[in-house]
Order: sequence, then C-alpha cells, then structure tokens
Amino acid sequence: MGYDTLDVRFKDGLCRVRLDRADAGNALNARMVEELSSVLALCATEDRDQPVTILVLEGAASVFCSGGDFEATAGGAALDPAPLYDLWTHLATGPFISIALVRGRANAGGVGLACSCDLVLCDRSATFSLSELLFGLFPACVMPFLVRRTGLQKAHHMALMTRPIPAAEALASGLADAVGDDAEALLASHLPRLTRLTRPAIARYKSFMGDLTEIIDRAKPMALAANREMFEDATVRRNISRYVTEMKLPWED
Repeated sequence: MGYDTLDVRFKDGLCRVRLDRADAGNALNARMVEELSSVLALCATEDRDQPVTILVLEGAASVFCSGGDFEATAGGAALDPAPLYDLWTHLATGPFISIALVRGRANAGGVGLACSCDLVLCDRSATFSLSELLFGLFPACVMPFLVRRTGLQKAHHMALMTRPIPAAEALASGLADAVGDDAEALLASHLPRLTRLTRPAIARYKSFMGDLTEIIDRAKPMALAANREMFEDATVRRNISRYVTEMKLPWED
C-alpha cells in the first residue's frame, strides 16, 4: 500500500513505520493519524501469512514528531482528538509489541505517540517536551498515557515546566526505557528476545495490562472534552496563529 505521510515496511513479523512529513517536523495531521490507524489495523489482523508481533515507530534523525500540526490549527482545522486518542490506545493495547524509536525532538503529541508505545528506545539526541501551556493549552489527551508511564507528579512537573528534557532525564523518569549512542543498535539489542514472544502470549498479556491500569479508557471522555474546549478558545487560536505566522510566543512583543 502507498502512504502519503509514512514509509511502511513489513518483514518477518516486524513492521517498521517511519513518519514521513519531514518538511512539517513530522507533525501529526488528520491524514497521518488516518494512515497510522490503517497500519495498526493491518498489524492487528490475524489473517496475514506472518502475523505482526513487533511494530517499530520512528521519525527522522532530528525530529521524531513535533506534535499536532499548528499550521492546520491556525487555518481553522484543529485536529480531532478522538482518532488520535484511539490511535494511541491501539498502540498501548494492540496485540503486538509497539516500540517508539526516538531520535531528536518529540514534542506535545509526539510525546503522546512515544509514551503510548510499550517500549521507548532513544539515542542521546532525543528530547521530550510538553509545550502546550505556553499557548494556553494543556496536554489533556497525552496525560493519561504519560501518567501511566511516569506517575502523576513527574508528568505534572513536565507539563508545568514546558521545557525539553534530555534522554537521560527521560530514562530516569520512566518516559524512556533505554538510551544508547545509536538508536538502531539499541533496537537490535532488544529484538532477539522480543521476537521469541508469540502473538497469542503478547495479546493476552497486553489485554491483562490494559485491564490492570484502566486509566486510558477511564480518562478518555474527560480528555477529549477538555481538548475540544481548549481549541474552541479564541485566545488559544490567536496564540497558535501568531506563532505560526510570526514565530512569536504569546508574551513576546
């Protein structure tokens, strides 16, 4: 299948998905969410010659994913949070091992994309930031997935500070699972054991873990409502539009 925003390859039960909107910082738009959801549906199906057991999600060398597409938002087309939340839920609960391979910058929704995966592997160039509060927003849809990984206070601190945290700090907080000099070598060191796990075992285990935590399903209505309310705020829209057109934050002259 051809994709507009992704490069997708299947081989030996492994699916590698590379975000391919480099000119837009790999920002999430409706088309990318739709295509990623389509890939996850293919990975979840059991009628393939070789069912997928591992999904690797990666970006470019300098940017994993810069978050939601602010240019589309400034133009009046804010990203519908429901398909994105469902996408992250599928990464978290689908019957395969999802791995975020992070190089460079992961911001806002890019953090959501990473922390919804089962494993986050990154090289030392990786940074993670939640910048939403700078614009009068907050990461409502990201937080259930981030809290599940780091705990409430560390996620709370990250959202309030809005600063990028380096790979070593992400590892210490639980946002990342492993850090190395070379992301590809780090992935290669994990695959030999992960590829020994069977699809039924992975599916049963992830279903159990989803029931154990419950936070994703429980938080969904509240997170979607908060997200939609924020993006209807005229001040928030002005802040985003000004940043897109002038590259100035709300308090800058």
